[in-house]
Amino acid sequence: MPDIIRRLPGILIQWITPNLRDFWDTRQLKIWLVSLLIGVCVSVAAIMFRELIGLFQWPWLRDMSENVASAARATHWSVVLLAPAFGGLIVGLLLQHWLPPRRTGGIADVIEARALGGRNIDFKMGIKSSIVTALSLGAGASAGREGPMVHLGATISTSIAASLRFPDWGRRTLLACGGAAAVSASFNAPIAGVLFAHEVILGHYAMRSFVPIVISSVFGTLLPRMWFGDVAAWSVPEYNITSYFEFPAFALLGLTCALVAVLFQFALISSDYIARNITMPLWLRPAIGGLLIGAIALYYPEVLGVGYEATDKALKNELPLTLLLALLIAKTIATAITLASRFGGGIVAPSLYLGAMAGGAFGLIAAKFLPEMASSQGLYSILGMGAVAAAVIGAPISTTVMVFELTGGYTLSIALLLVVSIAAGINQAIHGRSYFQWQLESRGLVVQNGPHRYLVRNTRVERFMAPLAEGETPEPHNPEKDPPAMKPSDTLEHALRMFDQGGHARLPVIDPNQPDRIIGWATQVAALRHFNRALIDVSEEEHR
Repeated sequence: MPDIIRRLPGILIQWITPNLRDFWDTRQLKIWLVSLLIGVCVSVAAIMFRELIGLFQWPWLRDMSENVASAARATHWSVVLLAPAFGGLIVGLLLQHWLPPRRTGGIADVIEARALGGRNIDFKMGIKSSIVTALSLGAGASAGREGPMVHLGATISTSIAASLRFPDWGRRTLLACGGAAAVSASFNAPIAGVLFAHEVILGHYAMRSFVPIVISSVFGTLLPRMWFGDVAAWSVPEYNITSYFEFPAFALLGLTCALVAVLFQFALISSDYIARNITMPLWLRPAIGGLLIGAIALYYPEVLGVGYEATDKALKNELPLTLLLALLIAKTIATAITLASRFGGGIVAPSLYLGAMAGGAFGLIAAKFLPEMASSQGLYSILGMGAVAAAVIGAPISTTVMVFELTGGYTLSIALLLVVSIAAGINQAIHGRSYFQWQLESRGLVVQNGPHRYLVRNTRVERFMAPLAEGETPEPHNPEKDPPAMKPSDTLEHALRMFDQGGHARLPVIDPNQPDRIIGWATQVAALRHFNRALIDVSEEEHR
């Protein structure tokens, strides 16, 4: 026994030392400190972004608050009709001449950056995108602010991490830190921010990434709480489930919300397809879209802007059934027009909005059939919020927690989990993907099938080719006699197919500007080695 006691310190040192060495070598402590800085910077940017929306809103509504519908009702009808069109004209001119991507950024761009190693977000373009989005929402565009804020947070985190030369997993983690801080700052929901970053941006829950993301999310909410107040996004009365016999109704609500989510996404996709096939100057698109939104707002001003005021009323049982159903349709159309017209904005807030309207309408209808057993309309609105948003953004866990934090109601957990799971599952069965994944697919990036899919499609030949030695004369390439050649910009998928189809073990890589010059060689062994190493790195990152 004494011998064991004497040996115990040495055993503990041998056990702990490799872990501490790995912790230090992977620069995790530095990533923790940088994540704190990112949280603070993103929270400041989130405050400025929200105030900028109000500043652009002031000239036509004389109100900087989120009570857009009430302010619009007190404004002359001609202003409500024309202000979104005038704002759209400015947005169109900025897209045409000031923002080279010709569109604003959102959550899909952040997921794409994560797939590409935490890169691919330009700071200057990110800031410009945020300004154009703030102008869009301030002018009445029917969209959300959360997606653009996540993009702004990712822009800031990428810029901070760019000069520090972190490994790929560190860059991706810091990218997620920016997204977590943005969600936390926008919704005053730090737990949801942490889960959103893991579930939507990273796609895993690795412990090594958890600590810095929590740090960023916590510090991301502190300054907004001091600035805007320590309150949830909506003030909701305390609701309770009337009877456990209501759970079949909750299951039916999940089915209803799944239908709303699927139709909403198809409306967004089809309107985007139609807009792309209409020949029209880019600068004119938002102006025409703004005019259509203004026309809808003449009858339903609740569709303007982020829509928090209408959502709040639905949660407080203040909207009648006919208005709930009308807003469900009007908001879907207005948001589809907004995004198809190239206004800046996201789909998180509209999804919550539609869920609140669908849930409230369902609750009122249920109360007519079973008045003694049905819970409050507001309770159904809360459940609907979580269900539609979870289905659209593809994040059932973080959305469930987000609804808890936004409404302050934790007593509805069982019902909320049931409704969310049914809606998300049916949406997956019908639509097969989240809205963000559809956006990425339209750009040729498939992420829902696993890392092997986007690795072969986004890894370039230049990453594994062997260039000619310095001073070595480029060899000529004769397409008629020599093996087929590749370009440095060709994908790994294309390279593997060429190796397989021709039975080649080695292929030349040519200069894209001078196709008759060989500038290097690529081997099948090097391509497969690079692919396998990338898959191993991804697996290690997701499990450490």
